[in-house]
Amino acid sequence: MTRRFEGKIAVITGGATGIGFATAKRFAAEGARVFITGRREAELKAAAEAIGPSATAITADSNRIADLDRLFEQVGKDAGTIDVVFVNAGGGEMLPLGAITEAHFDDIFGRNVKGVLFTVQKALPLLVNGGSIILTGSTAGSIGTTALSVYSASKAAVRSFARTWTLDLKDRGIRVNVVSPGATKTPGLYGLAPPDPAAQEALTAALLADIPMGRLGEADEIAGAVLFLASKEASFITGIELFVDGGTAQV
Repeated sequence: MTRRFEGKIAVITGGATGIGFATAKRFAAEGARVFITGRREAELKAAAEAIGPSATAITADSNRIADLDRLFEQVGKDAGTIDVVFVNAGGGEMLPLGAITEAHFDDIFGRNVKGVLFTVQKALPLLVNGGSIILTGSTAGSIGTTALSVYSASKAAVRSFARTWTLDLKDRGIRVNVVSPGATKTPGLYGLAPPDPAAQEALTAALLADIPMGRLGEADEIAGAVLFLASKEASFITGIELFVDGGTAQV
């Protein structure tokens, strides 16, 4: 395996499971020191131990400004600078229009919009010129999905952030891109549906019907796209949305 990120510092929010964990493992394997965050301390600690000595776990909720301040204070003390920020923390659940509540809206926009905005803002003083910011979007931000309107709107906002921040940060040479997974086998995907087998099976069947490749994605496949966007191979790529979706939003 190449060591494209030897000596680099990567901060990955939502790094305890799923896409964030897979990405942190890949960065570490390619030489980076990784700081991973999550809200569940036990899962986060286990993830860091699985990644190895180059991983540091910091319990933090990206929707809490005080947690973000504490996160980047520790990263600054331990590493001094950041080369890559992968803003992956977020999530949501399915609710039809008539059932949406204020709490549902506040939770999803807090995690997927407010958390993304302030994670990037708080990282900027440590982020090196020429660094890379990668945001986790979703195919849901571009296509209609039944009972997923709030989540979909939050991911459309993430896409909009990348366009504007590309311009805001161009003088520092910082590239901002979005990786948008399709349906991927992660705890977050199955968390969209109620926790009963019938609902989970129905969700999977509905998702598979819309994927031209006929299967769900793997977290490591999304991780590969993130590492590409962070690497020198993507040095002339900024402001884009890279779909890793088996063709779902493409045909």
